[in-house]
Amino acid sequence: MIFLRRPFKYAFFNATLAIILITIATHFLVTFLNINKAFFGLNVIGFVYKHYVWQVITYMFVHGDISHVFFNMLALFFFGIGIEKTLGSKEFLLMYFSIGIMSGLFSVAVYFAFGKFLIQNGMQPWSFGISLIGASGAVYGILFAYAVLFPRSRIFIWGLIPVPAPLMVLAYAVIEFGSQFIGSSNVAHMTHLAGFAFAWLYFVVRMGVNPLKIWKDAYRN
Repeated sequence: MIFLRRPFKYAFFNATLAIILITIATHFLVTFLNINKAFFGLNVIGFVYKHYVWQVITYMFVHGDISHVFFNMLALFFFGIGIEKTLGSKEFLLMYFSIGIMSGLFSVAVYFAFGKFLIQNGMQPWSFGISLIGASGAVYGILFAYAVLFPRSRIFIWGLIPVPAPLMVLAYAVIEFGSQFIGSSNVAHMTHLAGFAFAWLYFVVRMGVNPLKIWKDAYRN
């Protein structure tokens, strides 16, 4: 446990901006070259059976369309920079990629358990099937981390309605949980929830912090 909690020497080199720029560049490059996104997205066929181990990282940089990448990177910009300045770039990178990788692996396990990777929309068995793409799992984890590090911070919805950061995390969790079971549910909603769960675990294991206690103390008076 001591090893897991060994801190990095503080350094700030704007890793958040680097991730954003690389993600945007990847989206346009993949689109321009008409590359099959399933090759870099995370899916059972590629990751488990063909051993495309890079997918567990590259899936975070590949997005469905311009709005998908825009809103993910916008959220990362608003919440990631403050976290990075507080914890340092090395800790931020470890947090971002740990949550992203664990959320992705969780999704692969769900895909595999329910056999959704075999045939989807008329595809033949042993095609790539369903692929997970996008940084949403990691970004949701960053949103959670922001609420823990800045529990009394208020986020303005539509620039008008102030909402305490922990309450926003709770609202997103409820929405994602409901979306999973109401309407057109898919594994992506569970990936978002996994982002919250693994962010919680990161604070408990890596930083020795109980997020619930942080929030209780912040609003005790």
